[in-house]
Amino acid sequence: MENLKDETPGNAASVANVDMKLEVVVIPVSDVDRATQFYARLGWRQDVTPPGSGVVQFTPRGSACSVQFGKSLTSAAPGSAQRTYLIVSDIDAARKELVAAGIEVGEIFHLGADGPVSGPDPNRGTYRSFALFSDPDGNSWLLQEITTRLPGRVDSAATSFGSASDLSSAFRRAEAAHGEHEKRTGGQRDENWPDWYAAYMVAEQAGTELPI
Repeated sequence: MENLKDETPGNAASVANVDMKLEVVVIPVSDVDRATQFYARLGWRQDVTPPGSGVVQFTPRGSACSVQFGKSLTSAAPGSAQRTYLIVSDIDAARKELVAAGIEVGEIFHLGADGPVSGPDPNRGTYRSFALFSDPDGNSWLLQEITTRLPGRVDSAATSFGSASDLSSAFRRAEAAHGEHEKRTGGQRDENWPDWYAAYMVAEQAGTELPI
């Protein structure tokens, strides 16, 4: 009966105030050395782990979450980790860089009305373009292009960018949107463009209403 007490609304509210940051995902591999070589080719950062632990940890660029593998870390079958999402701001550029590094990546596809369709989303809609690749064991990774988060997906009070390239891409989108803003206001140069850029970039990432 004690477990039932843990499910009361009061306890749920208290747990909601506890930060729980996803830190590490364990992936099952059959050959640690082979997997290490593969994930190093992705350009992911290899993190320091305790000597003799047998644990290998990599962190994708711009990610707050890492992946680990090693002997006896998991009883899951090698290759059973499927379609773990990797978020990118430009799926064409991301795929080209992976291919250039010798990674075999499937063709880009998007979500159509009746399912997956070849090629990126025609309107480059956020959340709609994908590409798939796998490590030597068959653990698969799904690239997904996200340029604007859905409402409520980002804490607007804690907006951040995972990398310089993400920030650069956000600046370019803000620049394009600001050009349209200046057209609507008579083509005059907006002296307060830094404030407009800032408002646009924060709203875009937080999924709130964009300035016009």
